[in-house]
Amino acid sequence: MPPILVSACLLGLQSRYDGRSKRNEKVFSYLAQHDLTPVPVCPEQLAGLPTPRPASRFACGDGERVLAGTGSVVNAADNDMTDVFIQGARETLKIARLCGCTQALLKERSPSCGVHQVYLGDSIIEGQGVACALLRQEGLHVCSEEDL
Repeated sequence: MPPILVSACLLGLQSRYDGRSKRNEKVFSYLAQHDLTPVPVCPEQLAGLPTPRPASRFACGDGERVLAGTGSVVNAADNDMTDVFIQGARETLKIARLCGCTQALLKERSPSCGVHQVYLGDSIIEGQGVACALLRQEGLHVCSEEDL
């Protein structure tokens, strides 16, 4: 059973910024259908952020731009969270390597995990979260629950 990184919230773990989960039955069906072993991750928790925590969004760019040094993430109190999100992405990559994961199934629109879309301020834009961008740069195949 090959391992796959999965956003913890999609597996029903209460890891989201608001302390809730986003359990998704399509995720469970996909894992069973492909005989995959989920490795739950929450990049924000891995960076040391508490749950619940203030919501965060991109102030500039997306995950790719953050990793390039030209993007930024802020929380609802307007605190710069960019370095924290980079740290969470790095910890997520470490887990992928430790577990031998070559693929990830991540939560769409999250500032860490977004695969196709993220929030820039109050607007949804095409882009990816910081952890997603790093995982892709390192060669992992990444999809979201909305791709299933």
